[in-house]
Amino acid sequence: MKTAAGYAAGLLFGIGLAVSGMTDPARVVGFLDVAGAWDPTLMFVLGGAVITTFIGYRLVFKRTAPLLGGVFQLPTKRELDAKLLGGAALFGIGWGLSGYCPGPAIASIGGLSLPLLAMLVTMVLGWFVASRFAAKRLA
Repeated sequence: MKTAAGYAAGLLFGIGLAVSGMTDPARVVGFLDVAGAWDPTLMFVLGGAVITTFIGYRLVFKRTAPLLGGVFQLPTKRELDAKLLGGAALFGIGWGLSGYCPGPAIASIGGLSLPLLAMLVTMVLGWFVASRFAAKRLA
């Protein structure tokens, strides 16, 4: 049941990305182009995500356990550190350069293009490099 719920949530997320146009990197780049032909579409998608998260967390906090799991896995870290800020900066730079973040990039695999392939390859490379650094820090 847990796996089926995960697939359903992923399908709903992918459909939402496609319907909202967020699988089109030109929309994201248009949102970032505040001095040119600004496209506010992403602002509404982000607003919907914030509202959904706000309501979702309120519902989560009322429950003692998740429906399909043993315990809630909520973030506990609250401080800003160099790893968080550096990762956020790298994410933002990659998102701004390619117009893709991981969710829309994966949802767009069906229409694979050279820029999308380059983004996916560098994303996987980034995961590999990050895991190597993490392994060295733990050793």
